Formats: sequence, structure tokens, C-alpha cells
Amino acid sequence: MDTTFKDLGFDPEILGPEEKQKRSIRKKLLSTARKAVRQVPFMEDVVASYYCAMDPATPSKVRMTLLAALAYFVLPLDTIPDFIAGIGFGDDATVLLAAIAMIRGHLREDHYQAARDALKDGDL
Repeated sequence: MDTTFKDLGFDPEILGPEEKQKRSIRKKLLSTARKAVRQVPFMEDVVASYYCAMDPATPSKVRMTLLAALAYFVLPLDTIPDFIAGIGFGDDATVLLAAIAMIRGHLREDHYQAARDALKDGDL
């Protein structure tokens, strides 16, 4: 089964075409990951979560949880501004770690392998 953003309840008229949104998510995640890689020790889990969220085999509730946590990670405005050295990504890391802990059973080896490849190549 190939789940689309529309299946998840996202309105394409508001968000735009799905492929454009996926490219935008990848670009923002990679940009934020580069900034946060030294402050978030579980970056491989974060990127694997992205691949899990984009996997059609992942249940919708899990995908929604991951997409919400990843959105918080990439949004420029949050509780503690990311530019504050040392603690800027602290709130982001907390949200991500909580989401990953909740859905860890859905993260598969192929998600982790895709994350390792993306982090090595610098291309999500």
C-alpha cells in the first residue's frame, strides 16, 4: 500500500504537490541536521526516523508522530532558539528523542542504512 500525504489528512491544496513537499522536507532536514550534528548525538536515529516516516509500510499514526517531531526540529521558531550555543537544540532533541522512543519498534535496518548513507553522502 502506498500511503500519500492526502491519505494522512494533509490537504494538497494548502501544502502544494506532494513531491515538492517531500523535497522541501528533505532539504530542511539536511540543513538543520548539518547545524545540529554536534549537539544531537543520535542524529542517525533522527534521519532514520525521516526514512521511516516516508516509508509507505509505516503505520499512519507512527508517520504522523514522526512528521510532527521532525517538523518541530526543522522549524526556525521554537521554545529555545537553535542559534544559542550548547542548548539551542536541547528542546528539539527532547521532542525527537521522545518520538523515537515511542516508535522505535517501527525503525527497521533499511531505515538505518538509508540514514547512514545519507549522512555519509550529505544527501537526504
